[in-house]
Amino acid sequence: MTPSLRILHCLRAPIGGLFRHVHDLVKGQSELGLEVGVICDSETGGVPAGRALEQLADFCTLGVTRVPMTRQIRPSDFKSYRQVKRLAARLEANVLHGHGAKGGAYARLAARGLKRKKKSVGAFYTPHGGSLHHAPTTLTGRIYVKAEQRLAPLTDGLIFESLFAARRFSEFIGPPTCPVCIVPNGLYPHEFYEPRLADDAADFVFVGELRPLKGVDIMLAALAAQRTVYPATAVIVGTGPDEAEFKRLAQKLGIEDKVSFAGSVPARTAFARGRCVVVPSRAESFPYVVLEAAAAQMPLIATEVGGIPEIVEGTDTPLIRPGDIAALAQQMRAFLAHPKPFLGRAIQLQRHVANRLTVERMTGDIVDFYISTLGGKATTEAAAANA
Repeated sequence: MTPSLRILHCLRAPIGGLFRHVHDLVKGQSELGLEVGVICDSETGGVPAGRALEQLADFCTLGVTRVPMTRQIRPSDFKSYRQVKRLAARLEANVLHGHGAKGGAYARLAARGLKRKKKSVGAFYTPHGGSLHHAPTTLTGRIYVKAEQRLAPLTDGLIFESLFAARRFSEFIGPPTCPVCIVPNGLYPHEFYEPRLADDAADFVFVGELRPLKGVDIMLAALAAQRTVYPATAVIVGTGPDEAEFKRLAQKLGIEDKVSFAGSVPARTAFARGRCVVVPSRAESFPYVVLEAAAAQMPLIATEVGGIPEIVEGTDTPLIRPGDIAALAQQMRAFLAHPKPFLGRAIQLQRHVANRLTVERMTGDIVDFYISTLGGKATTEAAAANA
């Protein structure tokens, strides 16, 4: 291990699973004695994000900096990128690690600018889904593909959270020409516990951002589809751009009295409010909600997307096709009628995740990848991405 690494993590939104990953990585790297900093959007996340960043600042010897970063591509991106570059230069960062499409673009462009000034710096990128969620056949997808292809030569190392993401990157963008590392997300030992349900716990709980990608509409439709057989209740935890639309959908489906929208609360609190976690996503990377549900020993109904099959691989946990309302309704009925098999699988999955997916391992593997890549000793795992 070398104490000379000065790492600047660049991301857009300090919310959701991406921020959870960065938070854990920053804390772990700091505990290894490395100098770490964060730069992210100044407009996203409101008060909760501000508080989380204040707590994270305790681990950031290079500070926490916020600048405007829009979700969509805008002319203002040039100004934001220059702010990232100036900060990295002032901090003398030798690792710029971008997270998500926007953070990845800023980090790699900033590293290019610093290299032109003869600075020694490595540009690392973790997609976190982002551009990988948009098929190249769509207009948005084509824009992302072109952007990623132009940024590829500026990338010193690619870090994927799952084999799925590595394969998808090769399929959409092209085979990587830089070293590749696959490092799954991990959890802390204290996150594993036996669940304690609230007295008024609903039958099902959803935890996540309220937008179509997460499949909230599919869950609501499935609840409505099986209500005549087993009327069920659900709690929707989270916030997002489509919250009002989902509330209108619940009313349209006639289940507004069975569904409550609880806003944003910690995962442990959310899990206590439902007897079974539902993850109806249309697309995912390596979702923390599945890891956290497994750690909480919660019965789980999830879709077969992204890295979810890699999380449950080696267990008896069944997965359903994304967007399949009938299949989701069937699994809900099965849980309501016979919850015991779901509870048994939850115990099995908890043990499985505890043995394989830890923050300590995640942090160590990523830092080792920085060092080997910057030292010119990295081995490219592009073959794994093309497997």
